[in-house]
Amino acid sequence: MKKITVYCGSKKGNGSIYEAGVRALAHEMIKRDFSLVYGAGRVGLMGVIADEMLAAGKEVLGIIPQKLVDREVAHTGCTELIIVETMRDRKWLMAERGDGFIAMPGGIGTLEELFEIMTLNQLYYIQKPLALYNVNGYYDKLIDFLNHAMEEGFLYPEQEDLIIISDDPVELLEQLSAYRSPRPSDW
Repeated sequence: MKKITVYCGSKKGNGSIYEAGVRALAHEMIKRDFSLVYGAGRVGLMGVIADEMLAAGKEVLGIIPQKLVDREVAHTGCTELIIVETMRDRKWLMAERGDGFIAMPGGIGTLEELFEIMTLNQLYYIQKPLALYNVNGYYDKLIDFLNHAMEEGFLYPEQEDLIIISDDPVELLEQLSAYRSPRPSDW
């Protein structure tokens, strides 16, 4: 595993804890010589993680639709900046280029990306590790909901095994690195 796709907010959230969390994750990625694949934003947590990685001389691949370039939110300092036509193109290329995924706190776009990777893993379009970086308990209620959906019979039991959850970036990256894809189940 060399390239981690990180999904995170185009805002920094309330309080400095989220920015501190993204910096801690970046520093652990740097220590392990990982590259960053992300949505190429220069704002919010997206900009923070890119800046941290770039300052350490690490490769940063940003993928962004032209519409967002036109709105001047693209991080032009990326090692490589790929401009695509649609958000769908962006998401697929981010999924394709990363060896594993981390969802940081974020908004609707981050949640959409998280659920897309969960779906792609469940259907075996990809077989790559996915982690929730649960800074400040941000994902606690979502985890509760996913457990509820499983209890109600709407998620496959193995879906739970397809997500790594931690608030510790060291533990998160260790589990991502140790991940072995489960073999496909019979539906």
